[in-house]
Amino acid sequence: MNAAESLIDRFGRVHRDLRLSVTDRCNIRCFYCMPVENVRFKPRSELLTFEEIERFVRVAASLGVCKLRLTGGEPLVRHDLPRLIVRLAQIPGIQDIALTTNGLLLAEQAQALRDAGLNRLNISLDTLNPETFQKISRRDGFEKVLAGIFEAQRVGFDKIKLNAVAIRGLSEPDLVPLGRFAREHGLEMRFIEYMPLDADGNWDNEQVLSGDTILKTLSAEIGPLEPIPGGDPNQPAVDYQFVDCGGVIGFINPVTQPFCSDCNRLRLTAEGQIRNCLFSIEEWDARAVMRGGDDDAALARLMIDCVGAKKAGHGINSDDFVRPERAMFQIGG
Repeated sequence: MNAAESLIDRFGRVHRDLRLSVTDRCNIRCFYCMPVENVRFKPRSELLTFEEIERFVRVAASLGVCKLRLTGGEPLVRHDLPRLIVRLAQIPGIQDIALTTNGLLLAEQAQALRDAGLNRLNISLDTLNPETFQKISRRDGFEKVLAGIFEAQRVGFDKIKLNAVAIRGLSEPDLVPLGRFAREHGLEMRFIEYMPLDADGNWDNEQVLSGDTILKTLSAEIGPLEPIPGGDPNQPAVDYQFVDCGGVIGFINPVTQPFCSDCNRLRLTAEGQIRNCLFSIEEWDARAVMRGGDDDAALARLMIDCVGAKKAGHGINSDDFVRPERAMFQIGG
């Protein structure tokens, strides 16, 4: 492996952020992510082991990756996840480990995750209405999510972001309550535009509730918002703060304001496929390399090839956009 090599694509984007899906399984069935029933999960034998994930991250770190995010499915249904976090936190070069969760199992695992070395949490919270929660997730559990949020704060997580997928015709009544809830409890609220990654294939552009619309609503109902200067140019969110300094709101607008030109993310699915874009229709098989007996140099070359093939953007709004066959739960958020 050439130490001078790093994960730079043909557009000059340096990839330092790795999204790791640790499972495709989930304990709820949000319609923007999964089918309601008869979900075909990968056999457990096809999922990467903790040892394989650690090896992949070690090689990625040698190529400049320094930030990790654990996703799913729901990562907290993966047995003994804190043990993996301990191992990843010890890899030279890894500076930050975050996790995205639906929060249902967080209350019982928050302390162990914190002790293992997890730095940050993103918790899905699309609504503060239990009935709407059930409509979206097609399962119960709203109170468990709230319990998870408050327990995470209690054990010392001070960088908690709440993620809400915004859907026109459904989310409007929740925008202001969510903004106020985040302000009241010292949390950062993030609104994410609805993307064409639902398992049922029902996404339509008319359902996209734009970040700009949400920004205007919150500014009118809660208070003026202003951009926060000097943020990380590679993060997907554009962050605003209330003028009275009472809270941060982030907007992730992949449909109306694509941020592809600053994307520095690489993805690994739970069964070991490398993807250079959330909307990629190509994958590079890291599991085959690792289980086939190839050395770390071959694994590094696979990552470099994957990044080298990355397109300028996802092209959601273009005429030649091809929707991925995989849904969000199969890719990793």
